[in-house]
Amino acid sequence: MGIIIGVGSVIIMVAMGEGSQKLIEDRINSMGANVLMIQYRRPNARSVEASYTRRTGFSIEDVQSLREETSFALAISGVVQNNQDVFGPEGTVRIRVHGVEPEFSMARNYFVDDGYFFEHDDLINRNTVAVLGRTTAANLFGNEDYALQEQIRIGNNYYTIIGLLERKGAALDGSDQDDIVLLPLDTAMTRLHRTQEITHIIMSVRNRDFMDAAILETDLILRDSRGIPDRIRSDFSIQNQVEMIDIATDTSRTLTTLLAAIAGVSLFVGGIGIMNIMLVSVTERTREIGIRMAVGGRKRDILFQFLSEAMILSLLGGLMGIMLAFFACHFLELAGVPTLINPLIVAISSLFAAFVGIIFGYYPARKAARLYPIDALRYE
Repeated sequence: MGIIIGVGSVIIMVAMGEGSQKLIEDRINSMGANVLMIQYRRPNARSVEASYTRRTGFSIEDVQSLREETSFALAISGVVQNNQDVFGPEGTVRIRVHGVEPEFSMARNYFVDDGYFFEHDDLINRNTVAVLGRTTAANLFGNEDYALQEQIRIGNNYYTIIGLLERKGAALDGSDQDDIVLLPLDTAMTRLHRTQEITHIIMSVRNRDFMDAAILETDLILRDSRGIPDRIRSDFSIQNQVEMIDIATDTSRTLTTLLAAIAGVSLFVGGIGIMNIMLVSVTERTREIGIRMAVGGRKRDILFQFLSEAMILSLLGGLMGIMLAFFACHFLELAGVPTLINPLIVAISSLFAAFVGIIFGYYPARKAARLYPIDALRYE
C-alpha cells in the first residue's frame, strides 16, 4: 500500500504539473507564436524624454517603416482598440473592438474557418466589414452560425460580417479569446475611434532564435521613425512573448518538482513499511530458514530469497500505483483538471519502486542470511 500510494502520488502530481504547464504554453501560443507587442509609453511631462519624444501613439508611417526595414518579421499589424457597445439582432454586448490589418491574422493566430478575413482593399476603401469571434457571434445572433453576411451596429455605422474566427478558448488571464470584434484598421480609425493614433503594434518574428535581434532592430527602426535622439529613452516598450512562455514554464516546472518531491516522501515511507514487514517475516520464518540451511542452503541463497521477495513486493506496488495514477488522471481530465502523463516519469517511478525494495529489503535479508542453522532450528 505504501508503494502503491507513493508511486501513484508521484505520477499524479507530475502529471498535474505538466498538464498545467502545457495548458499555459498552449494559451500563450494561441495568442501568437514568437510575438512582440510594441506599446506606446507616454513619457512623464517633467522628464527629459518629454522634450525629445512625441506625445502621441504610433502612426501609420511608423508601422510602414517597421514593415519596410525589418529583416526578422513574419507579420506586422498596427492595432487600435477601445471598448464599444455592439448591437445585434439578439442582444447587445460591450466588448473591446480591434481595428487591425490583414497580417494580424497571421501574427496572432486568428484564422477564419467560415467566410474570409478582410484584405488590403478593405483597408484602403475603409469598408464597413467585420470579423467576429464565435462567442461574440453567439451573443449577438443567438446562434453563431446565423451571423455570416448579417449586420451589426457599432456607434452610428453598420458593419457586414464577412468571417467567423476559429475557436481559441481562454487566454492566459482567463479572458475569452473568442469574444472579439475585428475591423479594418483604417475603418476603425476614421469611422469609429476618429483618431490618427495607433494603440500598439503586433509583430510576429520568423524564428524564436531571432527574438533578441528582432527586439534590437525594432527599437532602432522605431526610434529613427519617431525621431528619438541617442541616449534618450524610447517612448515605447517592447514585450517579448517568448519570455512570458519561459517564465511560466520555469515556474510551473519548479512547482511540479516540488509536488513530486512531496509525493516522493510517501515512497520512502512505503520502503520503511516493506523493511518492517520483512523483519517480521524473518522472525516468523526462522525455522524455515534453519531447515533450508540444514539441507544445504547457502547464505547467499537466503539473502537472494528475501531480497527478491522485497523487490517483488515493491514492483507489484509500483505497477498497481501506475494503474491507480492512470485512472486518477482520467477522472481528473473528466473533472476539467489538465493532466499530462510523462512516460519517463512512469519508468523512473517503477525503477525507483524496485530500488526501494532492494534498499529496504537488504537489511532483513542480510539478517536472515546470518542466522545460525542450529539456533534457527531450535527457534519456537
